[in-house]
Amino acid sequence: MSRPAGNTRLKAARLAAGYSSQQALADAITAAALSLGIRGLAVGVRQVRRWESATPPWPQPDVHRGLTHLLGQSMEDLGFTPPWGGTRSQAGTALNTAPRVPLPGARLASVPALQATTTQPGTIGRDFGAITRSHRQLYWSVAPAVLHPAVLEHTRLGCALLPETANPARQTLASALAESYLLAGRIEFFDLRQPERASDTLLRSLQAAGEADDPMLGAAILAHMAFIPGWTGERDAAIERMTAARTYARRGETSAELWAWLDAVEAECETMCGDPHAALRLIRHAEDTLSRGADHAAPEWLDWFSPVRLSAFKGNTQLRAGHLPQARQTLHEVLDALPPESAKQSTVVLGDLAAVEASDGRPEEACRYAIQTLDQLAITWYATGMDRVREVRRTLTPWQNEQCVRNLDNRLYDWGTTVSALQR
Repeated sequence: MSRPAGNTRLKAARLAAGYSSQQALADAITAAALSLGIRGLAVGVRQVRRWESATPPWPQPDVHRGLTHLLGQSMEDLGFTPPWGGTRSQAGTALNTAPRVPLPGARLASVPALQATTTQPGTIGRDFGAITRSHRQLYWSVAPAVLHPAVLEHTRLGCALLPETANPARQTLASALAESYLLAGRIEFFDLRQPERASDTLLRSLQAAGEADDPMLGAAILAHMAFIPGWTGERDAAIERMTAARTYARRGETSAELWAWLDAVEAECETMCGDPHAALRLIRHAEDTLSRGADHAAPEWLDWFSPVRLSAFKGNTQLRAGHLPQARQTLHEVLDALPPESAKQSTVVLGDLAAVEASDGRPEEACRYAIQTLDQLAITWYATGMDRVREVRRTLTPWQNEQCVRNLDNRLYDWGTTVSALQR
């Protein structure tokens, strides 16, 4: 018999909020009580342990306030059942009233619990997962604004099916649902530049991975969550989420590729937080990990990482560390090695090459690479690639009266590029 997973919703929300241990959440609730005007409230780790059990008791009103204040979700969404009976609508009810194309502020469907009766066949997990895999492949070529609504509708379907499905199909379905939420979160963060929305979506992904008891997928989701504070310079929050991600990775049969990608994510966070030298050490460790290999194959969903993409991380880090000749060589090698389907990644690499030339005082070469980036973005939109171009343009201010920079401005602010950037 497998050990009950317990209240995975609360566990996921706790980790997503940055509380890596039950004690940390207990301390935070106690500290938050005073700011909420609650006196004399003290929460211990034993209470949190009971809340994360398979049968969590309904907390007292003051504790209820503290939990929802800190974690930003309702008690039902945190896995608690009110003593007066459940208030959550049956799975699928929300689909009747929700808009067919989710609005930017629309509330995501919650990951539901198992019902007493099941109606779905044993193939439902594989069938749902086939669509998830198709969406994953479409990500590399379909415009994000077009793909994103379809992926979100797929997650709504998964949430409707999950309570009607028994194990082992339920576990398969939950893993595919977690992947779909992860894809939606990736689009929101990397393509649409909506970090707050991505944070909510990734939390749903983590909840679904908990339902599936899939620690490797949990590690990948938590590492994506680390990007959000990492890109805004919040190092402590990013590293705490990376610690959680590595803890989850140790629980599964983790491949060398996943371990190396975790190093690469932490390296990018260190770079964005101003320590590229620490990032280079992490990348060297990732390179060693890939060269040694491991006994376990990489999961099918880890399609965003490879040795050449690790080199792309390395080139950007060398750039930010001021190692311009090394960065130039690394990025050229990456550009030559990227497969044709990696158009989004190529916009980032071209943007980094433009930044190398700008940093080296070569504005004409910088503008040439920046315009190549814009040409690729006109075919395959990627917000991260556009961010690279804008960063380069800011560094070209000393040469803004040069013809090459004016040509870049004409291309950067032409009708097509401007409208495309605003509508996506």
